[in-house]
Amino acid sequence: MTLNTTLASVTERIITRSAPTRGAYLERMRAAQSNGPARAHLTCSGQAHAYAAAGPDQAALAKASAGHLGIITAYNDMLSAHQPFETYPQIVRDAVRKVGGTAQVAGGVPAMCDGVTQGEAGMELSLFSRDAIAMSTAVGLSHNTFDAAVFLGVCDKIVPGLVIGAQVFGHLPAVFLPAGPMVSGLANDEKAKIRQKYAMGEVGREELLKAEMSAYHGPGTCTFYGTANTNQMLMEFMGLHLPGSSFVNPGTELREALTQEGARRALSLSALGNAYTPVCDILDEKAFANGIAGLMATGGSTNLLIHLIAMARAGGIILDWQDFSDLSEVVPLLARVYPNGLADVNHFHAAGGLGYMIGEMLANGLLHPDTKTVAGDGLSNYVTEPFLTDDGLEWRSGTGQSLNEGICRPVSAPFQPTGGLSRLTGSLGTAVMKISAVAEEHRIVEAPVRIFHDQDDAKAAFKAGEFTGDVIIVVRFQGPKANGMPELHSLTPMLSIMQGRGQKVALVTDGRMSGASGKVPAAIHVVPEALDGGPIAYIQDGDMLRVDALTGTLDILTPDVTKRDPATADLSAHAYGMGRELFSPFRQLVGSADTGASVFGDL
Repeated sequence: MTLNTTLASVTERIITRSAPTRGAYLERMRAAQSNGPARAHLTCSGQAHAYAAAGPDQAALAKASAGHLGIITAYNDMLSAHQPFETYPQIVRDAVRKVGGTAQVAGGVPAMCDGVTQGEAGMELSLFSRDAIAMSTAVGLSHNTFDAAVFLGVCDKIVPGLVIGAQVFGHLPAVFLPAGPMVSGLANDEKAKIRQKYAMGEVGREELLKAEMSAYHGPGTCTFYGTANTNQMLMEFMGLHLPGSSFVNPGTELREALTQEGARRALSLSALGNAYTPVCDILDEKAFANGIAGLMATGGSTNLLIHLIAMARAGGIILDWQDFSDLSEVVPLLARVYPNGLADVNHFHAAGGLGYMIGEMLANGLLHPDTKTVAGDGLSNYVTEPFLTDDGLEWRSGTGQSLNEGICRPVSAPFQPTGGLSRLTGSLGTAVMKISAVAEEHRIVEAPVRIFHDQDDAKAAFKAGEFTGDVIIVVRFQGPKANGMPELHSLTPMLSIMQGRGQKVALVTDGRMSGASGKVPAAIHVVPEALDGGPIAYIQDGDMLRVDALTGTLDILTPDVTKRDPATADLSAHAYGMGRELFSPFRQLVGSADTGASVFGDL
């Protein structure tokens, strides 16, 4: 199949734009590769320190024979998605011993749950935790004793942070090992209804808690298609997971077999073997273009509009929101998974899942087929799915047709002809919107604004009955420099209620929304942010805005707004408490949302 011309041109544009920084990055990686197996340079004392607690692996480590695998883990048992990782290090060690290798936990990285911190002060550390995870990854691998690495992480900021860290050590091969989604519980739409009833005061906290506990009820990733599961999709589209491994439930024999095989595969890709495949060769410009295409086809999380840019820059690749917008115009929406539909990721996986979607997109020229992956050369490896047989793990051809066209559709009959995300530009600045769950009649909103500097104030105004007509709610001073760019997902129930009453309503913010949001039009990640003096700092209550996802515009309709003095905000309350004081350097150094909201700049 001929490659789609827009995909080809966008990729070529990325290659040209990135040539200086990508070239410098690859030069650094080749220099690191030329040093050979890492342990050879260590002193005897250094090796003794490294192997002192390795028990039965000490002799093999001293010989440096079959390769040494580093494990970077985001395990904790508060995150349901990461709780299964508790047993992974032993599974990995046992698996590589059988092929003559060794493995050690190189380091742990922080992993916070956005579901716990939504609407709380801790959410202001969420985005910054990504870069802290990348730095922690670097600390773990800095001992320079490993021939390859495996990465244990799933959720929102964790996978992007691990990818950034892995690329800094891009001369090493790496396999990402997922934990899989929890089995299905209370349907997501039923949970959403209970949340709305609670917001309206129709049910109490006891009924709300019962519903939430029925939805989030066991080990594994939350089953809606938010940022965590979008991460898992990307790791397959970009070639860092084993094929078909993303959505296999925890605690199953297949899940354990995939973990074992992932560990062995990572060692097999090291420079000690004949199939050396480092991260820097997998995550090239084509891989990131494939990731963006996958994001559009699945209606994935808006958070990846920030994270993919930061991830790419760690490998010297420069993406911008126009790349996303252009690909969204030609990649159709092929999946409906909650909040974009009623199905959860378990239903999606059963209906054909990522293997079916990759096959459809390859057959229609919407993905680059010639990428390197941990499964070998070519993305066609990811049209297969894993099975357990008496002889062990094997991959077979996946389904060539959707098993439920209410969840997955072919390119010839998509849910909508364009992707799930839209870039908006205009006199208010530049923003993005997740449109895959927004009904077409809600994609244009022209209304007066109400301004807030705190999401709690917006919720208080709602409870006081202040929103009776059409309104665009603006929550500003929520950008990365202001307070770390927290998600504003707790606004979703009230916005949904207002829209359900027949009001024209939209959200505009320089902050973020959860990857689980989507039914209400939300122009988010507005740049320049208010603290940088962007136009969003000049508007006042009653000014008219137009949010138009159909034409991709975001405009101030009231004349001469920017001739006023800009608003200011007292942000001192965001500087302390819940560890926020430790992240003051991050707020001072962080870049804008459209450059990845990273403290690293161009690595």
